[in-house]
Amino acid sequence: MTAGAVLQTGTGLSGSIARFIAGFGVPDAAAGLLGQVVAFLVVFAVVFVVGRSIVLPLADRMMNSRGLEPHAQKPLRRLLVVAVGFVGLTAAFGAAGYPNFLQSLATIAAAATLAIGFAMQDVLQNFVSGIFIYTDKPFKIGDWIEWDGNSGVVEDISFRVSRVRTFDNELLTVPNSALTDGVIKNPVAKDKLRLQIPFGVGYDDDVDRATEIIVEEAEARDDILEDPAPTVRLTELGDSSVTLMSRIWIADPSRADFVKTRAEYAQSVKQRFDQEGIDIPYPNRTLGGELTLAGLEEVTPADD
Repeated sequence: MTAGAVLQTGTGLSGSIARFIAGFGVPDAAAGLLGQVVAFLVVFAVVFVVGRSIVLPLADRMMNSRGLEPHAQKPLRRLLVVAVGFVGLTAAFGAAGYPNFLQSLATIAAAATLAIGFAMQDVLQNFVSGIFIYTDKPFKIGDWIEWDGNSGVVEDISFRVSRVRTFDNELLTVPNSALTDGVIKNPVAKDKLRLQIPFGVGYDDDVDRATEIIVEEAEARDDILEDPAPTVRLTELGDSSVTLMSRIWIADPSRADFVKTRAEYAQSVKQRFDQEGIDIPYPNRTLGGELTLAGLEEVTPADD
């Protein structure tokens, strides 16, 4: 069958475009190739543009209605764009006259995915962990978190890793699996945070008066909540001091608020203790026993 016969019997968008181009005197073989290229580009562009204009707004509405965080919406939008592009490729290859191309490609991709999956188990684990972070929402960008002896403020969350800025201004790139397999402490997840600050007083000091001072200093600060009210409990009779545990609450907690409030509150209590003559004792040890020296008779005085 000649190329001209192919153009005459060709069907579909590519065949129609090829016959149209051949009408201008373009050789049949070139017209057929151009028809396939034009059909591929036109169909891919139309499907991709129309798909994005329809799918992404619908997805945005759905994610906003579910209260999904902006950092979680960004990668999901990327996945949707990739999905729309894949649909566009499928339609474009079909319009170009290669309907079985993607089937063969999918078979090869499935075999390659199986091999790659074994070689990239850690990457896949982190990817799945990233999905859990998006769905479970244990923290979000801007939160102060603590895990495995580390702490910092979350700056970015992706499907594979999360980036945390420590309070020493170091950037930690943390695999997501490290944040889902263990315990994560998020002190700012709620709108209130309780701080526990121990104060030690001497056994000879007035415990009731020390308790009053601790409560008074908490009530005098605007950054400490009145409800729940500050409380003080005697929690330990130590070797050298009586421990009074102050429990206070702060609103809209952040790392800066936590450190500032704790430091200034402890300082004000210390100053009041000094004014009232209440000591904050420090540990001391008394050593007892005797020391015996042997062999002194063998020591010869040195000659002058």
